[in-house]
Amino acid sequence: MRDAYDVILAPVVTEKTMEQMENEGVYTFLVRQDANKIEIGQAVERIWDVTVKDVRTMRYQGKARRSLLARLARDWSRGRRPSFKKAVVRLGEGEHIELYEVG
Repeated sequence: MRDAYDVILAPVVTEKTMEQMENEGVYTFLVRQDANKIEIGQAVERIWDVTVKDVRTMRYQGKARRSLLARLARDWSRGRRPSFKKAVVRLGEGEHIELYEVG
């Protein structure tokens, strides 16, 4: 079994995810590509001592992009952004995770 901090890489903090955190108790994290839903749920429960109700995962392929030097060259070689996996975790009623300390 992996360490919980190896499964959860970082929280995703955008306007949409902040609204979901406040209103619905749904938190979004970047996770390892080979982590499954059970591992993700157990990792969140161990790190923040909360009850996980539901875990949904999504895989995103890295987009193709041109590098700066390729724009100057004739061959237009392309690079790729890295692929990543995202997990959306719903917590039990009345529970929340304090991602950032205020003050």
